[in-house]
Amino acid sequence: MDTELGGSGKQLLHMDIAVDENEPWRGIVDLLSKLRPEWKAQHIQMKTFTEGITNQLIGCYVGSLQDPGCVLVRLYGRMTDLYVNRNREVEMFKVFHAHGCGPEIYCSFQNGICYEFVRGTVLQDELLQQPSIYRLIAAEMGKIHSIHRGRPAEPLLWPKMSHFLTLVQSSNTRTPAEQPCTKSSVALREVPSYETLMAEMESLKIHLSQTDSPTVLCHNDLLTKNIIYNSFEGTVKFIDYEYADYNYQAFDIGNHFNEFAGVTDVDYSLYPSRELQRDWLTAYLESYKHSTGREATVTDAEVTQLYIQVCKFSLASNFFWGLWAILQSRYSSIDFDFQRYAIARLGYYFEKKEEYFDLTLSHFTI
Repeated sequence: MDTELGGSGKQLLHMDIAVDENEPWRGIVDLLSKLRPEWKAQHIQMKTFTEGITNQLIGCYVGSLQDPGCVLVRLYGRMTDLYVNRNREVEMFKVFHAHGCGPEIYCSFQNGICYEFVRGTVLQDELLQQPSIYRLIAAEMGKIHSIHRGRPAEPLLWPKMSHFLTLVQSSNTRTPAEQPCTKSSVALREVPSYETLMAEMESLKIHLSQTDSPTVLCHNDLLTKNIIYNSFEGTVKFIDYEYADYNYQAFDIGNHFNEFAGVTDVDYSLYPSRELQRDWLTAYLESYKHSTGREATVTDAEVTQLYIQVCKFSLASNFFWGLWAILQSRYSSIDFDFQRYAIARLGYYFEKKEEYFDLTLSHFTI
């Protein structure tokens, strides 16, 4: 057993244990013998959660999963270290927890981490459209975006996207079919070529760099499986910080709006309406302003400005996860049609690109 230095300066327990993803019981019991020595092995129960498409997640408990003391064990997906900074993830766990926005992390091990089980249930996709729920989510995101660490930070988006593209290029085993990126390519049937993707990233960077969205601490992966809803307390909490880091405010929101379309069967008819978005953004701005010590009054003009920024950065979100899914299709051992997912995300990017690039304040009557 040894230790590693976490981002807050406090050492995080590290166990030199590897858990077999195919037969995890023995390795997890070894972990729990240190974390929960009072638990008898024969009494430990485990529940595998199936919402994730990157990692395995296993809840461990004695008695009830909702009892205090339960431990979540996350086994990292194969090759994910190529594009996830695990030290940064641990630092983000600590930051979110210190500000009352996330669970406590207990330890790391060779191929995963253990952390506190957040009581509640994984949010169901259909609840994203319910005002009482989406306003909670908006307010929680506003709170997170207000966290300051006292140092300047560069947005995660461009270096991470460039890294994804480099990995896409290096993972090419054959030249993909050329796919012209015109309006006719909205119904993509093939993954676009590396050259096409590179050109699109440069186009995005030029356009979005002119969009004045502030850099804040973001979750960057707020799909429903990463939102825990506690119906008894009327709260939501965000979990899983693999991509949490400083990024554009509008990216985090636009990324969440894209997740309304779902994961297994992506359906962009579920993308939130303009009316829902404006209500969501109003709740968000009230929370963000309040959490940063400002007057919480929100004007229509402020909502409209943020709405335009979010539309534009939702393009970057679709492009980002399109690249991610291409990589997953080549590396992941999880049974999921990543190529289909990549084509869905990139297809919607091309479908909305021209419309969203053209959005300006002059389109709206305020």
